[in-house]
Amino acid sequence: ESFVNQNPAKFGQDELGIVLSWRHLVSGRFYAIRQLKNYMVFLSSTNPPVAYGVVALTDPLKDLIGPNLPQIVNAVLLPFKDRIIYDGLLGGYYISFGSDIKLMLNENYRLAKEGQGIVTSLPVKAAPMPVAARSQPKKRKATKKPSSSQDVVPTLQTIVGMTDEFCRQRLNDEYAVLCRKLAEKLSRKRPSPLLRGQPKTWACGIIRTIGMVNFLDDRTSQPHMKLTAIDKVLGVGESTGQQKSMEIRKTLKIRQFDMEWTLPSHKEDHPLCWMLNVNGLLMDVRDAPREVQEIAFEKGLIPHIPADRDRASM
Repeated sequence: ESFVNQNPAKFGQDELGIVLSWRHLVSGRFYAIRQLKNYMVFLSSTNPPVAYGVVALTDPLKDLIGPNLPQIVNAVLLPFKDRIIYDGLLGGYYISFGSDIKLMLNENYRLAKEGQGIVTSLPVKAAPMPVAARSQPKKRKATKKPSSSQDVVPTLQTIVGMTDEFCRQRLNDEYAVLCRKLAEKLSRKRPSPLLRGQPKTWACGIIRTIGMVNFLDDRTSQPHMKLTAIDKVLGVGESTGQQKSMEIRKTLKIRQFDMEWTLPSHKEDHPLCWMLNVNGLLMDVRDAPREVQEIAFEKGLIPHIPADRDRASM
């Protein structure tokens, strides 16, 4: 707004209006998920997900990103004459997606379309409440007695025993620790969802979820295993394993590249671990001044201060 007020470039009113509209920019990490006739759909990594219809002013986005979708991109989306464009810089990650991740993205895309539709201009307008939802009185839900922590302990121990045995025999201790942490987090919800369904189904869903976050089914990952192999070992149907993993991800809002559920050994070389939004722009905090790294570390946004480790290795 200060730029518009001072107008050092002597822009006309139309140009100033465009610049002023940029206060409604949206920056972050997106999934380029669909190429439609008039735009490419960028699906946000936020919760709830938002689908943006993005156009390019020069080269088509499909030529810049490529035909193989989905792809992960870091971008700043800008309003421009009732359209959404990007700021000219696209940071991408060439990562192959397994079937579980594609299933999750398709589900999020469906939810985004059902919520606000595909957003083609900024700022995003709030989705109107359906008429039926406004007119019908709310039904009172029958209250259930919440499960106590004692009720879930035997089930939790059974599930953790299964995940521990599976991970230590076929994966590694890091997977075992994260699976245990995830099971314990589910057990603390009231009522705990672990009391519904079979322990082996929960064990399967938990391992699948941690595996999805850490690209377990990517051949370049170590360790590597197809997610469907988890189902077979635990004696769970493939569709059942997928559904249970999706239930866990929705319950705890777990997404791809979720740093809370990333293996410690993957964080150091994980590019997204170091990508932070600084004053509306995405940047690799490893290239930032040490003072910025300190603030990010104190807030728990990064695992350590990169400048100190670089100095120690010299």
